Amino acid sequence: MVGAADHCDLIHEQLSSVGASAQVLLEPTGRETAAAIAAAALWVTNRAPDGVMVALPADHHMPLTLAVQAAINSAITGADADMLVVLGLHPDGPSSAYGYIRPESRDPGVQRVVDFQEKPSAERATELIASGGLWNSGIFIGHARTFLSELRLWAPDILSAVEQATTNGFSDGGDFLLGPQFAETPKLAFDRAVMERTDRASVLPVDFEWSDLGSWTSVLAASDRDEGGNSLSPGVHAVGTRHSLVRSPAGVQVSVVGVSRLAVIVEPGAVLVRALGEAQAVRDVYPGSMRPDRFASLADAAEDLGLWLRTAALPLWATVGLDAGAFREALTWRGDIADPYRRTLVQARQAFVFASAATEGIDGPWAEAALHALGSAARLPNGLYASRCDLSGVITDPTARLYDNAFVLLALSALHRLSPMEGASAAAAELRRTLELFRHPVGGFREVGERGFQANAIMHLLEATLAWEPISDDPDWGRLSDELVELALTRFIDPATGALSEFYDESWSRLSGEANAIEPGHQFEWAWLLTRWSRMRGDPRCEAVARRLFNVGRGGFDARRGVVVNMLGPDLIVRDAGARLWPQTEHIKAALVLGEREAALQAANGLVAYLDTPARGVWRERMRPDGGFVEEPSPASSLYHLFLAIRELARHAANL
Repeated sequence: MVGAADHCDLIHEQLSSVGASAQVLLEPTGRETAAAIAAAALWVTNRAPDGVMVALPADHHMPLTLAVQAAINSAITGADADMLVVLGLHPDGPSSAYGYIRPESRDPGVQRVVDFQEKPSAERATELIASGGLWNSGIFIGHARTFLSELRLWAPDILSAVEQATTNGFSDGGDFLLGPQFAETPKLAFDRAVMERTDRASVLPVDFEWSDLGSWTSVLAASDRDEGGNSLSPGVHAVGTRHSLVRSPAGVQVSVVGVSRLAVIVEPGAVLVRALGEAQAVRDVYPGSMRPDRFASLADAAEDLGLWLRTAALPLWATVGLDAGAFREALTWRGDIADPYRRTLVQARQAFVFASAATEGIDGPWAEAALHALGSAARLPNGLYASRCDLSGVITDPTARLYDNAFVLLALSALHRLSPMEGASAAAAELRRTLELFRHPVGGFREVGERGFQANAIMHLLEATLAWEPISDDPDWGRLSDELVELALTRFIDPATGALSEFYDESWSRLSGEANAIEPGHQFEWAWLLTRWSRMRGDPRCEAVARRLFNVGRGGFDARRGVVVNMLGPDLIVRDAGARLWPQTEHIKAALVLGEREAALQAANGLVAYLDTPARGVWRERMRPDGGFVEEPSPASSLYHLFLAIRELARHAANL
């Protein structure tokens, strides 16, 4: 069995339900059938060099009958001739939902394939059937060595990445988790990667019950039905209902009365009701997500989210969210004040946002808000900034944190771009020198507190130095950037997995066990920063590392909710399935800078749910694993993340 690591429990549950056991190969992220088949073929050849594989898609319905067994035995004959045999179904009509195979002749038995036609028009499908065309079942039979030889010939990049993933994977309770390199494989179906190109493709015409369950009608046909022709989940109450499909999770009561030929699909956070029909695809409404996509393109996302920023978020936080020159800590979902104290982090982040908005020509009184904000932050006699003060400005937590002070440097860079004559450059250089108080003898900087050796504070210091480099003649900004990047490349990032951990010991060695957390959001943030540094320096080495970080982060993408989860374990398995807002914005930024447009669009669509609040301009901060949100005020600190993601979308859309 080859399946997603997120589905591990479901795989074992279903194996147990039919009394079966299997070697399970777990994918850190889905990469289509070519990569899955490559992983299976490598596993087989390592144990049985002459082994024959039958690759069966798990989402098809095919009762195991004598006809099926006979077909597979016949296909093995072709496999013994070092052919890759696909089972071709005799069509029962000119459907445009299936791919077609044209065999060399109409003779029974294994035939060489003339060509493949992927989901043609109904008119073309009629022509193909008349010429002997067969439906492509997606079931492939061949020696594992033949699968590998053809993958090596036609899709070497896929096979190479899967070979590395196999080498760097590990067993976990009998299952085998493929290494993170699996995420680097091109996402391609085996049909496209190999079968449409190889000269070893053969087809065996077959005729037995089969469906790819591509429509709700076919799901109903494959299900057990009652005397009225209905397929109902346990607990569904149906009265006067015929030929209908009703699916609902345990604990949700669904009643249908007096309906016919209807599909009712209930899931957490989503309900689908539609008339049954052959052309109505299972994925039409929610393609892999609990919520419909709002944006059809990145340009749509940039326009819509940009409007939200300009007309809702910035005005709200510059009025209700501002008090006597200082930014409030939070607002509720209805836009009410939730302001217990003043943090330097919030003042610095908001100063950066509003100064940047003013510099970049977004209409509004943003400059004044930015200039006042940083002045309200509490500064200590040694030149560093304290963590927190009360609403009157009295310091209540004098701790000076590297993390907070890095954001002051970032805010000063935005203020300098806004008004170069206001002394921000000198203030930033002085603060940078004062940060030497955090210097660690082994290299890098130590944060205060129990977990002092951390990547996060250093990441934001790098963000600040990269912001200063292009606007300052001071070479120390560049030197510090280079030092921090080198620390990341040599200490923070695991060369085996490509993942960046959160915490380290005093020699900058990664911690083990539960302390070795992997946050997808930080993989994306580092990928964004390292790519920027790489392009500033012309150093492609760093961009390759950034792409691996991005792929690790994508391993935390939950397609069902359309969001990135909070945390992975050192095995890159999901540890915390909650999903805060900020990793979604970092997903957008990293995807855009690396040219991963499909991922960027997914991330933008995932972000929308967080902005659906009674008052426009605030946000939902924490999504639960079930797709709902924790009811809590919107922290002002998240506007920084939203601003940067929306700015990157706007810049990218301008170049489309």
